[in-house]
Amino acid sequence: MKLHPTRALAGLALALAVFRAAAAEPSDAVELTLAVGAGIVIDCPPAVVRVAASSPEIVDTVTASRHEVIFHAKAVGRATMVVWSKSGVRRTYNVTVDPDLRPMSRLLRETFPSEAIEVRASRDSLALVGRASSQAVADRALALVAATVKGAVSNLEVAPPPPESQILLRVRFAELNRTAARDFGVNLLSTGALNMPGGIATGQFPSGTLSSIAGTLPAATLGTQTTFSLSDILNVFAFRPDLNLGVLIRDLQTRGLLQILAEPNLVATSGKEASFLAGGEFPVPVAQGGAAAGAISVQYKEFGIRLSFLPQLTTHHTIRLHVKPEVSALDFASGVTLSGFKIPALTARRLETDIELGEGQSFVIGGLIDDRVIENLSQVPGLAQIPVLGALFKSRSVTKTKTELIVLVTPETALPATGPRAQPVMPQPFLGPAVLSPATAPPSAAKP
Repeated sequence: MKLHPTRALAGLALALAVFRAAAAEPSDAVELTLAVGAGIVIDCPPAVVRVAASSPEIVDTVTASRHEVIFHAKAVGRATMVVWSKSGVRRTYNVTVDPDLRPMSRLLRETFPSEAIEVRASRDSLALVGRASSQAVADRALALVAATVKGAVSNLEVAPPPPESQILLRVRFAELNRTAARDFGVNLLSTGALNMPGGIATGQFPSGTLSSIAGTLPAATLGTQTTFSLSDILNVFAFRPDLNLGVLIRDLQTRGLLQILAEPNLVATSGKEASFLAGGEFPVPVAQGGAAAGAISVQYKEFGIRLSFLPQLTTHHTIRLHVKPEVSALDFASGVTLSGFKIPALTARRLETDIELGEGQSFVIGGLIDDRVIENLSQVPGLAQIPVLGALFKSRSVTKTKTELIVLVTPETALPATGPRAQPVMPQPFLGPAVLSPATAPPSAAKP
Protein backbone atom coordinates (compact mmCIF):
# COMPACT_ATOMS: atom_id res chain seq x y z
CA MET A 1 0.00 0.00 0.00
CA LYS A 2 1.49 3.31 -0.96
CA LEU A 3 1.08 6.45 1.10
CA HIS A 4 0.41 9.82 -0.33
CA PRO A 5 3.55 11.93 -0.31
CA THR A 6 1.81 14.82 1.46
CA ARG A 7 0.59 12.61 4.25
CA ALA A 8 4.07 11.07 4.70
CA LEU A 9 5.69 14.49 5.08
CA ALA A 10 3.06 15.54 7.61
CA GLY A 11 3.65 12.42 9.74
CA LEU A 12 7.40 12.95 9.63
CA ALA A 13 7.02 16.56 10.76
CA LEU A 14 4.76 15.47 13.64
CA ALA A 15 7.25 12.85 14.78
CA LEU A 16 10.12 15.37 14.64
CA ALA A 17 8.09 17.88 16.68
CA VAL A 18 7.37 15.25 19.34
CA PHE A 19 11.07 14.30 19.47
CA ARG A 20 12.09 17.91 19.86
CA ALA A 21 9.51 18.49 22.57
CA ALA A 22 10.71 15.41 24.42
CA ALA A 23 14.31 16.54 24.09
CA ALA A 24 13.43 20.00 25.32
CA GLU A 25 11.80 18.68 28.50
CA PRO A 26 14.17 18.91 31.50
CA SER A 27 15.57 15.62 32.77
CA ASP A 28 15.99 14.69 36.49
CA ALA A 29 18.38 17.03 38.31
CA VAL A 30 21.82 15.67 39.18
CA GLU A 31 22.91 16.06 42.83
CA LEU A 32 26.50 17.16 43.36
CA THR A 33 28.44 17.87 46.58
CA LEU A 34 31.60 19.98 46.55
CA ALA A 35 33.93 21.39 49.16
CA VAL A 36 34.71 25.09 49.35
CA GLY A 37 37.54 25.89 46.91
CA ALA A 38 37.09 22.66 44.89
CA GLY A 39 36.08 22.39 41.25
CA ILE A 40 34.65 19.73 38.94
CA VAL A 41 34.48 19.28 35.16
CA ILE A 42 31.00 18.37 33.82
CA ASP A 43 30.66 16.56 30.48
CA CYS A 44 27.69 18.08 28.66
CA PRO A 45 26.01 17.43 25.27
CA PRO A 46 27.92 18.91 22.33
CA ALA A 47 27.58 22.54 21.44
CA VAL A 48 26.93 24.14 24.82
CA VAL A 49 25.27 27.47 24.19
CA ARG A 50 24.34 28.75 27.67
CA VAL A 51 24.99 28.11 31.36
CA ALA A 52 22.99 29.70 34.21
CA ALA A 53 23.55 29.63 38.00
CA SER A 54 20.96 30.46 40.66
CA SER A 55 23.63 31.68 43.12
CA PRO A 56 26.85 32.71 41.36
CA GLU A 57 28.35 33.77 44.73
CA ILE A 58 28.18 30.12 45.81
CA VAL A 59 29.02 28.24 42.57
CA ASP A 60 30.64 29.83 39.57
CA THR A 61 30.85 28.30 36.06
CA VAL A 62 33.40 28.42 33.27
CA THR A 63 32.91 26.94 29.78
CA ALA A 64 36.05 25.00 29.01
CA SER A 65 35.08 23.65 25.57
CA ARG A 66 32.06 22.91 23.41
CA HIS A 67 31.08 19.99 25.66
CA GLU A 68 32.82 20.71 29.03
CA VAL A 69 31.76 23.06 31.83
CA ILE A 70 33.72 23.68 35.06
CA PHE A 71 31.83 24.22 38.34
CA HIS A 72 33.87 26.09 40.96
CA ALA A 73 32.64 26.12 44.59
CA LYS A 74 33.20 29.52 46.19
CA ALA A 75 31.17 29.57 49.42
CA VAL A 76 29.13 27.30 51.65
CA GLY A 77 25.55 26.93 50.47
CA ARG A 78 23.40 25.41 47.73
CA ALA A 79 22.94 26.45 44.09
CA THR A 80 21.15 25.15 40.98
CA MET A 81 23.08 25.04 37.68
CA VAL A 82 21.35 24.69 34.27
CA VAL A 83 23.25 23.89 31.04
CA TRP A 84 21.66 24.23 27.57
CA SER A 85 23.09 22.67 24.40
CA LYS A 86 22.59 23.78 20.79
CA SER A 87 20.45 20.72 20.12
CA GLY A 88 17.98 21.88 22.78
CA VAL A 89 19.03 19.41 25.48
CA ARG A 90 18.88 20.90 29.01
CA ARG A 91 20.54 19.49 32.11
CA THR A 92 20.06 20.61 35.74
CA TYR A 93 22.59 20.21 38.55
CA ASN A 94 21.84 20.79 42.24
CA VAL A 95 25.20 21.62 43.82
CA THR A 96 25.72 21.59 47.59
CA VAL A 97 28.88 23.29 48.83
CA ASP A 98 30.17 22.17 52.23
CA PRO A 99 33.20 23.36 54.20
CA ASP A 100 36.43 21.59 53.56
CA LEU A 101 36.51 19.16 56.52
CA ARG A 102 39.65 17.26 55.59
CA PRO A 103 42.10 19.49 57.55
CA MET A 104 39.80 19.40 60.58
CA SER A 105 39.34 15.63 60.38
CA ARG A 106 43.09 15.12 60.06
CA LEU A 107 43.68 17.37 63.08
CA LEU A 108 41.17 15.40 65.19
CA ARG A 109 42.75 12.07 64.18
CA GLU A 110 46.22 13.31 65.08
CA THR A 111 45.09 14.84 68.38
CA PHE A 112 42.89 11.91 69.47
CA PRO A 113 44.25 8.84 67.67
CA SER A 114 42.36 6.37 69.87
CA GLU A 115 38.98 8.14 69.68
CA ALA A 116 36.22 7.56 67.10
CA ILE A 117 35.45 11.24 66.47
CA GLU A 118 34.18 12.54 63.14
CA VAL A 119 33.14 15.99 62.02
CA ARG A 120 29.99 16.79 60.06
CA ALA A 121 29.04 20.09 58.46
CA SER A 122 25.73 21.91 58.44
CA ARG A 123 24.93 25.19 56.79
CA ASP A 124 26.20 27.43 59.55
CA SER A 125 28.15 25.20 61.91
CA LEU A 126 30.05 21.99 62.44
CA ALA A 127 28.97 19.03 64.52
CA LEU A 128 31.13 16.40 66.20
CA VAL A 129 29.71 12.90 66.01
CA GLY A 130 31.01 9.58 67.23
CA ARG A 131 32.09 8.34 70.61
CA ALA A 132 34.47 9.75 73.22
CA SER A 133 36.06 7.81 76.04
CA SER A 134 35.43 10.58 78.62
CA GLN A 135 33.77 13.94 79.02
CA ALA A 136 37.17 15.60 79.22
CA VAL A 137 38.05 14.28 75.74
CA ALA A 138 34.72 15.49 74.36
CA ASP A 139 35.26 18.96 75.81
CA ARG A 140 38.78 19.17 74.39
CA ALA A 141 37.60 18.10 70.92
CA LEU A 142 34.83 20.70 70.93
CA ALA A 143 37.25 23.41 72.04
CA LEU A 144 39.62 22.42 69.22
CA VAL A 145 36.89 22.77 66.58
CA ALA A 146 35.36 25.91 68.09
CA ALA A 147 38.72 27.68 67.85
CA THR A 148 38.43 27.66 64.03
CA VAL A 149 34.67 27.48 63.35
CA LYS A 150 31.99 29.45 65.14
CA GLY A 151 28.85 27.67 66.24
CA ALA A 152 30.40 24.21 66.59
CA VAL A 153 28.33 21.72 68.58
CA SER A 154 29.11 18.36 70.10
CA ASN A 155 26.94 15.31 69.52
CA LEU A 156 29.51 12.90 70.87
CA GLU A 157 28.42 9.92 72.86
CA VAL A 158 30.43 9.81 76.05
CA ALA A 159 31.24 6.46 77.59
CA PRO A 160 30.10 6.08 81.20
CA PRO A 161 32.97 6.98 83.53
CA PRO A 162 34.60 4.24 85.59
CA PRO A 163 34.24 4.30 89.38
CA GLU A 164 36.25 7.19 90.76
CA SER A 165 39.36 6.29 92.67
CA GLN A 166 39.23 6.72 96.44
CA ILE A 167 42.25 7.88 98.42
CA LEU A 168 42.74 6.71 101.99
CA LEU A 169 44.99 9.00 104.01
CA ARG A 170 46.40 7.57 107.22
CA VAL A 171 47.67 10.37 109.46
CA ARG A 172 49.46 10.10 112.79
CA PHE A 173 49.84 13.12 115.06
CA ALA A 174 52.43 12.45 117.77
CA GLU A 175 53.08 15.16 120.34
CA LEU A 176 55.57 14.87 123.19
CA ASN A 177 55.52 17.48 125.96
CA ARG A 178 58.26 17.34 128.61
CA THR A 179 58.20 19.72 131.58
CA ALA A 180 60.75 20.17 134.39
CA ALA A 181 60.38 22.65 137.27
CA ARG A 182 62.70 23.54 140.14
CA ASP A 183 61.60 25.78 143.05
CA PHE A 184 63.62 26.81 146.11
CA GLY A 185 62.82 29.50 148.68
CA VAL A 186 62.95 30.18 152.45
CA ASN A 187 60.52 32.38 154.39
CA LEU A 188 61.23 33.25 158.06
CA LEU A 189 58.66 34.39 160.60
CA SER A 190 58.98 35.34 164.27
CA THR A 191 56.18 35.40 166.82
CA GLY A 192 58.44 37.04 169.44
CA ALA A 193 62.06 36.01 168.91
CA LEU A 194 64.42 38.71 170.08
CA ASN A 195 61.35 40.45 171.49
CA MET A 196 60.22 41.28 167.89
CA PRO A 197 57.37 39.67 165.92
CA GLY A 198 57.76 39.78 162.12
CA GLY A 199 58.88 37.87 159.05
CA ILE A 200 61.38 37.88 156.20
CA ALA A 201 60.35 36.66 152.71
CA THR A 202 61.32 37.28 149.09
CA GLY A 203 57.66 37.53 148.14
CA GLN A 204 57.99 34.96 145.35
CA PHE A 205 56.24 32.25 147.36
CA PRO A 206 53.41 32.66 149.93
CA SER A 207 54.39 33.32 153.55
CA GLY A 208 52.65 33.83 156.89
CA THR A 209 50.54 36.94 157.31
CA LEU A 210 50.51 38.75 160.66
CA SER A 211 46.90 39.26 161.66
CA SER A 212 47.06 40.06 165.40
CA ILE A 213 49.48 40.23 168.31
CA ALA A 214 48.90 37.07 170.40
CA GLY A 215 52.34 35.73 171.32
CA THR A 216 53.92 35.79 174.83
CA LEU A 217 57.03 37.92 174.97
CA PRO A 218 59.71 37.38 177.72
CA ALA A 219 60.63 41.08 177.86
CA ALA A 220 58.89 44.24 179.18
CA THR A 221 55.89 43.55 176.96
CA LEU A 222 55.20 40.38 178.85
CA GLY A 223 51.76 38.97 178.13
CA THR A 224 51.51 40.28 174.54
CA GLN A 225 50.62 37.65 171.95
CA THR A 226 51.13 37.48 168.17
CA THR A 227 49.21 35.35 165.68
CA PHE A 228 50.21 34.52 162.08
CA SER A 229 47.78 33.19 159.46
CA LEU A 230 49.50 30.66 157.15
CA SER A 231 48.01 30.53 153.65
CA ASP A 232 50.59 28.06 152.35
CA ILE A 233 53.11 26.17 154.46
CA LEU A 234 54.96 25.33 151.23
CA ASN A 235 56.41 21.85 151.61
CA VAL A 236 58.69 22.21 154.69
CA PHE A 237 57.48 24.01 157.83
CA ALA A 238 59.20 24.19 161.25
CA PHE A 239 58.34 26.17 164.38
CA ARG A 240 60.25 26.45 167.70
CA PRO A 241 57.79 27.56 170.44
CA ASP A 242 60.64 28.10 172.91
CA LEU A 243 62.36 30.45 170.45
CA ASN A 244 59.15 31.88 168.99
CA LEU A 245 60.73 31.31 165.55
CA GLY A 246 59.28 29.53 162.49
CA VAL A 247 60.59 28.80 159.01
CA LEU A 248 58.78 27.89 155.76
CA ILE A 249 60.90 26.23 153.08
CA ARG A 250 59.86 25.51 149.49
CA ASP A 251 62.15 23.01 147.84
CA LEU A 252 60.38 21.22 144.98
CA GLN A 253 61.44 19.46 141.83
CA THR A 254 58.83 18.48 139.26
CA ARG A 255 59.08 16.46 136.07
CA GLY A 256 56.15 15.94 133.73
CA LEU A 257 55.59 13.99 130.53
CA LEU A 258 52.58 14.36 128.25
CA GLN A 259 52.07 12.25 125.14
CA ILE A 260 49.26 12.87 122.66
CA LEU A 261 48.62 10.58 119.73
CA ALA A 262 45.81 11.09 117.21
CA GLU A 263 45.27 8.70 114.31
CA PRO A 264 42.62 10.09 111.94
CA ASN A 265 41.94 8.15 108.73
CA LEU A 266 40.26 10.05 105.90
CA VAL A 267 38.85 8.77 102.60
CA ALA A 268 38.26 11.19 99.72
CA THR A 269 37.67 11.02 95.99
CA SER A 270 40.55 12.01 93.76
CA GLY A 271 40.41 15.76 93.21
CA LYS A 272 38.03 16.40 96.16
CA GLU A 273 39.11 17.97 99.47
CA ALA A 274 38.53 16.26 102.82
CA SER A 275 38.98 17.68 106.32
CA PHE A 276 39.12 16.41 109.89
CA LEU A 277 38.88 18.12 113.28
CA ALA A 278 39.37 16.59 116.73
CA GLY A 279 38.92 19.31 119.28
CA GLY A 280 36.16 21.77 120.03
CA GLU A 281 34.96 25.35 119.84
CA PHE A 282 35.18 28.22 122.31
CA PRO A 283 32.88 31.27 122.38
CA VAL A 284 34.12 34.73 121.45
CA PRO A 285 31.89 37.77 122.15
CA VAL A 286 31.60 40.18 119.22
CA ALA A 287 30.16 43.70 119.49
CA GLN A 288 27.54 44.50 116.88
CA GLY A 289 27.39 47.73 114.89
CA GLY A 290 24.76 49.67 113.02
CA ALA A 291 21.21 49.59 114.37
CA ALA A 292 22.18 46.97 116.96
CA ALA A 293 25.19 48.92 118.23
CA GLY A 294 26.21 47.80 121.68
CA ALA A 295 24.65 44.37 121.40
CA ILE A 296 26.93 41.39 121.97
CA SER A 297 26.78 38.27 119.85
CA VAL A 298 28.79 35.11 120.25
CA GLN A 299 30.92 33.46 117.59
CA TYR A 300 32.63 30.12 118.01
CA LYS A 301 36.23 29.48 117.03
CA GLU A 302 37.57 25.99 116.46
CA PHE A 303 40.66 24.52 118.07
CA GLY A 304 42.26 21.12 118.33
CA ILE A 305 43.84 18.78 115.78
CA ARG A 306 42.81 19.70 112.26
CA LEU A 307 43.72 18.12 108.96
CA SER A 308 42.62 18.97 105.44
CA PHE A 309 44.05 17.44 102.29
CA LEU A 310 43.40 17.41 98.55
CA PRO A 311 44.50 14.15 96.84
CA GLN A 312 44.92 13.62 93.13
CA LEU A 313 45.94 10.52 91.21
CA THR A 314 48.50 11.17 88.49
CA THR A 315 49.10 9.39 85.21
CA HIS A 316 52.28 7.91 86.74
CA HIS A 317 50.15 6.01 89.30
CA THR A 318 51.36 8.23 92.10
CA ILE A 319 49.35 10.32 94.53
CA ARG A 320 49.84 14.08 94.68
CA LEU A 321 48.78 15.61 98.01
CA HIS A 322 48.12 19.12 99.22
CA VAL A 323 48.20 18.71 103.01
CA LYS A 324 47.38 21.29 105.73
CA PRO A 325 47.79 19.86 109.27
CA GLU A 326 47.27 22.07 112.30
CA VAL A 327 47.43 21.61 116.06
CA SER A 328 46.05 24.35 118.32
CA ALA A 329 45.25 24.66 122.04
CA LEU A 330 43.70 27.20 124.34
CA ASP A 331 46.11 29.58 126.11
CA PHE A 332 44.40 31.39 128.99
CA ALA A 333 47.64 32.98 130.13
CA SER A 334 47.86 35.03 126.92
CA GLY A 335 44.14 35.74 126.71
CA VAL A 336 42.35 39.05 127.12
CA THR A 337 39.42 40.26 129.18
CA LEU A 338 36.78 42.20 127.26
CA SER A 339 33.59 43.52 128.88
CA GLY A 340 33.93 41.01 131.67
CA PHE A 341 34.52 38.08 129.28
CA LYS A 342 37.73 36.10 129.55
CA ILE A 343 38.76 35.28 125.97
CA PRO A 344 41.63 32.77 125.68
CA ALA A 345 44.31 32.95 123.06
CA LEU A 346 45.29 30.11 120.76
CA THR A 347 48.69 28.50 120.50
CA ALA A 348 48.83 26.95 117.04
CA ARG A 349 51.29 25.05 114.94
CA ARG A 350 50.33 24.66 111.34
CA LEU A 351 51.95 23.94 108.02
CA GLU A 352 50.93 23.59 104.39
CA THR A 353 52.80 21.63 101.76
CA ASP A 354 52.52 19.74 98.47
CA ILE A 355 54.09 16.34 97.99
CA GLU A 356 53.88 13.41 95.57
CA LEU A 357 54.15 9.83 96.83
CA GLY A 358 53.68 6.32 95.63
CA GLU A 359 50.91 4.23 97.11
CA GLY A 360 51.83 3.04 100.61
CA GLN A 361 54.79 5.39 100.96
CA SER A 362 54.95 7.77 103.91
CA PHE A 363 56.39 11.16 104.63
CA VAL A 364 57.09 12.72 108.00
CA ILE A 365 56.65 16.35 108.97
CA GLY A 366 58.97 16.93 111.91
CA GLY A 367 60.99 19.64 113.52
CA LEU A 368 58.01 21.42 115.07
CA ILE A 369 59.81 21.93 118.38
CA ASP A 370 58.87 24.48 121.02
CA ASP A 371 61.61 24.79 123.66
CA ARG A 372 61.07 27.29 126.51
CA VAL A 373 63.00 28.11 129.70
CA ILE A 374 61.50 30.42 132.34
CA GLU A 375 63.64 31.44 135.34
CA ASN A 376 62.53 33.72 138.17
CA LEU A 377 64.95 34.86 140.90
CA SER A 378 63.90 36.87 143.96
CA GLN A 379 66.11 38.02 146.86
CA VAL A 380 66.15 40.36 149.82
CA PRO A 381 68.61 43.19 149.12
CA GLY A 382 71.57 43.26 151.45
CA LEU A 383 70.73 40.08 153.34
CA ALA A 384 71.10 37.98 150.19
CA GLN A 385 74.80 38.98 149.94
CA ILE A 386 75.70 37.56 153.37
CA PRO A 387 78.07 34.61 152.91
CA VAL A 388 76.47 31.19 153.51
CA LEU A 389 73.41 32.62 155.25
CA GLY A 390 72.53 34.69 152.19
CA ALA A 391 70.94 31.64 150.57
CA LEU A 392 68.13 31.86 153.16
CA PHE A 393 67.09 35.18 151.71
CA LYS A 394 66.91 34.06 148.08
CA SER A 395 64.24 32.14 146.13
CA ARG A 396 64.48 30.71 142.65
CA SER A 397 61.98 29.15 140.24
CA VAL A 398 63.09 27.48 136.99
CA THR A 399 60.64 25.95 134.52
CA LYS A 400 61.70 24.16 131.33
CA THR A 401 59.17 23.07 128.70
CA LYS A 402 59.95 21.22 125.50
CA THR A 403 57.22 20.24 123.06
CA GLU A 404 57.74 18.35 119.81
CA LEU A 405 55.13 17.54 117.18
CA ILE A 406 55.53 14.91 114.48
CA VAL A 407 53.04 14.29 111.64
CA LEU A 408 53.24 11.02 109.69
CA VAL A 409 51.16 10.77 106.48
CA THR A 410 50.59 7.62 104.40
CA PRO A 411 48.28 7.74 101.33
CA GLU A 412 46.72 4.60 99.84
CA THR A 413 44.10 3.85 97.21
CA ALA A 414 40.92 2.30 98.55
CA LEU A 415 38.22 0.26 96.83
CA PRO A 416 34.66 -0.36 98.05
CA ALA A 417 34.30 -3.55 100.02
CA THR A 418 32.37 -6.23 98.10
CA GLY A 419 32.24 -8.83 100.87
CA PRO A 420 30.30 -8.81 104.12
CA ARG A 421 30.18 -5.47 105.85
CA ALA A 422 32.66 -5.10 108.67
CA GLN A 423 31.06 -4.59 112.07
CA PRO A 424 32.69 -3.20 115.22
CA VAL A 425 33.78 -5.90 117.63
CA MET A 426 32.87 -5.21 121.24
CA PRO A 427 35.13 -6.72 123.90
CA GLN A 428 32.05 -7.57 125.96
CA PRO A 429 28.33 -7.39 125.13
CA PHE A 430 26.91 -4.12 126.36
CA LEU A 431 23.59 -5.58 127.52
CA GLY A 432 22.79 -9.26 127.30
CA PRO A 433 19.30 -10.74 127.10
CA ALA A 434 17.31 -10.90 130.32
CA VAL A 435 17.26 -14.47 131.69
CA LEU A 436 14.65 -15.40 134.32
CA SER A 437 15.34 -18.14 136.80
CA PRO A 438 12.64 -20.83 137.19
CA ALA A 439 11.85 -19.54 140.68
CA THR A 440 11.11 -15.95 139.51
CA ALA A 441 9.55 -16.78 136.15
CA PRO A 442 5.82 -15.96 135.85
CA PRO A 443 3.36 -18.83 135.31
CA SER A 444 2.86 -17.84 131.69
CA ALA A 445 6.56 -18.35 131.03
CA ALA A 446 6.54 -21.91 132.36
CA LYS A 447 6.81 -24.62 129.75
CA PRO A 448 3.81 -26.92 129.38
